[in-house]
Amino acid sequence: MFHVKLPGHDAIARQADEHLVTHRVKLPRKVVERPIRQVVKRLVMALVVLVVTALIVYADRDGYTDNSDGSVDLLDAFYYATVTLSTTGYGDVTPVSDGARLTNIFVITPLRVLFLIILVGTTLEVLTERTREEWRLNRWRATLRDHTVVIGFGTKGRSAIQTVCATGLKKEQVVVVDPSSKVIDAATAEGYAGIVGDATRSDVLKRAEVHKARQIIIAPQRDDTSVLVTLTARQLNRGAKIVAAVREEENAPLIKQSGADAVITSASAAGRLLGLSVLSPAAGMVMEDLIQQGSGLDLIERPVVKAEVGKTPRQTDDLVVSVVRGHRVLGYDDPSVGTLQLTDRLITIVRATPAAQITSDIRPMPRA
Repeated sequence: MFHVKLPGHDAIARQADEHLVTHRVKLPRKVVERPIRQVVKRLVMALVVLVVTALIVYADRDGYTDNSDGSVDLLDAFYYATVTLSTTGYGDVTPVSDGARLTNIFVITPLRVLFLIILVGTTLEVLTERTREEWRLNRWRATLRDHTVVIGFGTKGRSAIQTVCATGLKKEQVVVVDPSSKVIDAATAEGYAGIVGDATRSDVLKRAEVHKARQIIIAPQRDDTSVLVTLTARQLNRGAKIVAAVREEENAPLIKQSGADAVITSASAAGRLLGLSVLSPAAGMVMEDLIQQGSGLDLIERPVVKAEVGKTPRQTDDLVVSVVRGHRVLGYDDPSVGTLQLTDRLITIVRATPAAQITSDIRPMPRA
């Protein structure tokens, strides 16, 4: 059973939904006021309309008559405004002059309509909320393709997607999957769409449109979860680039065999960076700068341009670190590189600028 949910539901509805469904789709939140504040604002607006109407009637009180005593005072004006705006209309206070009747036609009647819109507006908004959410979700699903799916929005997943977004990926092209509703709330607050559910289940990944995704980042808390998610994601999408994180290095080959294009051992990577920083703090700072996209120096992958064909890696304008040829990654000084070919890709170090972004035509390297 599925339930579509957009930001803005109250806490009671959220708790009830969590008992009825296994996962939900959440789109990024829109900045809206709290429900109580909206109701108070509407009531204040209604009172303002009521007071304005009463003052208009009181100012033209000579054109009205009261069946009880013939004259209209301030209390009678508020009474008339109240029963008129609410469309009750007892008829005991009525306009008798032409001016008062014209005022009723061109002023009181529009105010009556405005008064009803303000009071009924809240009810209409509640009744149409679910329809708007369904329409918004269907539109989002119909236009979503070649996007990035992030499994797990902890420290690793959050840092990974921030790095990718720093290279030009729009937040609208990111879908986060996590079993925690609070985590997904945090993701939608940052502008990402979210799926609350267990990513090891194929129906949850289908809700994230994994079969249409371009890239999949797998960063759950447990290595066994990474294996299952990788297997399921690769089964649903044979062509997507899958990058997975594991805690223990001994589990990396298993993730690779499950279908991941690249596997990062988080504990070992952090340990190596710590060791490098001990040997040379400056080198550690440079490495941290390289892996932090969008500032300082960036490590990017780009295709070889026609002007570079036939040159060696050292003859290019950029600082080439490696050459990607087929499924092999060759060092810049590897004798087998020879000269650059048009089908090669270069891994280079460049100064971070808006133009220095990972090109959108990157495809996963064939697995050997």
